[in-house]
Amino acid sequence: MIALIQRVTESKVVVSGQTIGSINGGIMALIGVEKNDTKQVADRLLKKILGYRIFADEEDKMNLSVADVGGGLLLVPQFTLAANTKSGMRPSFSSAASPAIGEEIFSYLAEQARQQHETVETGEFGADMKVHLINDGPVTFTLQV
Repeated sequence: MIALIQRVTESKVVVSGQTIGSINGGIMALIGVEKNDTKQVADRLLKKILGYRIFADEEDKMNLSVADVGGGLLLVPQFTLAANTKSGMRPSFSSAASPAIGEEIFSYLAEQARQQHETVETGEFGADMKVHLINDGPVTFTLQV
């Protein structure tokens, strides 16, 4: 399972001209689900996302997590993160989970996030989404479990 996390001052997801999820400061996380991912893998990824220290403390060091600062979390399903790009000029999606499994694992991740964190918004699995964000820093990390 893969998450591309970005520290943002604001972020939103728009589907068919309607904003379906938005946060102010916090983390916007693109989530890719791979073939062998399970709910247990999703639990480990969520723990890492919520605990990853990418926010500045009083000494301006990256020492605080999104949970520590009370920031928002915007989870966006991102099928293309699971692409194999090692060879050729076209991505292969053979390592990506099937749409049914991907949606199940993403929905589980979002449900668990809502139970563990105050402000959680999501994109829509399988939708044509327009993701808007202001990356703060820029600060971007890839997390894999």
